[in-house]
Amino acid sequence: MDQLDVVFSSLGDPTRREIIARLAAGEMPLAQLSEPFNMSQTGVSKHVRVLSDAGIVRVEKQGRTRICSLEAAPMKEALEWLNRYQKFWTSSLDALERHLSTTNDSK
Repeated sequence: MDQLDVVFSSLGDPTRREIIARLAAGEMPLAQLSEPFNMSQTGVSKHVRVLSDAGIVRVEKQGRTRICSLEAAPMKEALEWLNRYQKFWTSSLDALERHLSTTNDSK
């Protein structure tokens, strides 16, 4: 699977997006990262593994502790890909605004 596909696939799950949001505040042990989720640490580990396979999260062992940290570069590549279509969305929304303005003016 293309790296961009892997990144988008990994971001498709709300639990993984929340893990990313928590790691944006700084690295933390997996046990601490797992605390707010209503699932086992093993369940959270599976989500972390998907993010790690996508290159978004780095996991380092320090003794018996696994420390997780955010690696934002793959998400930057996804953002750059999405930005290619910004002109399309901007022009579409501008056209909608003009249409709505015209519709409201004619009432």
